[in-house]
Amino acid sequence: MTIERPGRPGDLPSAELLWARWALVAVLEASTEQEGRGVHRTGHWIDDEGLHLDDCGCTWWTFARMGEGRFVLFGEDESSEVKWHEPAVDMLAGAPDWLPYGELRDRLRGYELGCVYWYENGSWARAPYPDGLGDDGLDCGMSRFTDRREVLDLLADDCDRGPVPDADAETLLRAAEEYRLAPRSLEELVAAGDPGEWDLPAMRRALALAGLTGEDAPVRAALS
Repeated sequence: MTIERPGRPGDLPSAELLWARWALVAVLEASTEQEGRGVHRTGHWIDDEGLHLDDCGCTWWTFARMGEGRFVLFGEDESSEVKWHEPAVDMLAGAPDWLPYGELRDRLRGYELGCVYWYENGSWARAPYPDGLGDDGLDCGMSRFTDRREVLDLLADDCDRGPVPDADAETLLRAAEEYRLAPRSLEELVAAGDPGEWDLPAMRRALALAGLTGEDAPVRAALS
């Protein structure tokens, strides 16, 4: 799936699919050490507010579930032209009343926000952009999850905790996308690899938050 520049709502997969792919990476990268760093983290992770990624430089994103069938995606990549555009772009124009406005307005005041997308009734939406705006950062931020091949490559080559063998990556990704990722699958992955690469207790905690087993709903945002 290709993301245009600037991004369009139709460029994103369903929020449920995006959540599953991102959450799987967060589960595999989970570590007790990183959990103790609070907001001062890098890589991909999940907490009570939702899913996050931060490369400690060019891009950061948060993806939160706001209720049944409702999600919000916001963040910034250095490629975004939105926050510096003249005249100013209202990133919250046309947004629903259930967005985490406290968090978003704080980010806007601090010039920390590059774009905001929201999902409801099976569709993505965002504020309208002016003609001539070249990029909102969505491509550089989210293409790793929108293209399935890139997700598998991320698991195989770039996962912070250790590479996942191709066959395992496909099996884990398929199970995550179908919301039937069993804790046993994580145990088998850890048992087959270098014990120093994985943190199984942290992975289990992340899996519980992610809701990928089919037994629990994904985490609901605690953002205000």
